[in-house]
Amino acid sequence: MDLSAVERERTPRQLLELGIRLYPAVLSFSNAILELEKFGVERSRKAVYGWVQKADLQPATDVTPNHVALDETVIQIDDHRYWLYTAVDPETNEIPHIRLLSTTTTALTERFLQELTEKHDVEDAVFLVDGAQHLQTALRRHGLRFRYEKHGNRNAVERIFREIKRRTSSFPNRFGHANPSTAESWLQAFAVW
Repeated sequence: MDLSAVERERTPRQLLELGIRLYPAVLSFSNAILELEKFGVERSRKAVYGWVQKADLQPATDVTPNHVALDETVIQIDDHRYWLYTAVDPETNEIPHIRLLSTTTTALTERFLQELTEKHDVEDAVFLVDGAQHLQTALRRHGLRFRYEKHGNRNAVERIFREIKRRTSSFPNRFGHANPSTAESWLQAFAVW
């Protein structure tokens, strides 16, 4: 975790890292603050928010999985629908790439794949997809191998989606009173966590 942007912070580095990691784990700055107070560290929600923003958490780079489970799901932010694209290594359940997009099209799927291939060595991986034609078309256009798989290793991405939906609200797949950039920031932090 690169904490150079928060180097003048008065909080010990280990507790700073803990606070940043707690936010996606407990989905709340308030809950993260309560946990930090157990160590005698009293910080405001704004301070912990600043730590998370400055840390600019992103999923790991240079991943070379054999298989990549690829899917998208709808995320509700207030009254608007967004599509969460996620790539998951089914062997480790790690999320090498995640993006929140305003709609689902072949062009946006291609952009997601471009970002994924720039960050990771996935050209030799087999992508596991469901029946979504825009996913299959985008993979074909990028010259990436894919296999339709309804269950099996593709279940890794479904488990990740269930966990995200469970954590985002008491109502499945809904972020309440968040703007899209805040939701994507949380999703990036969750992917790292």
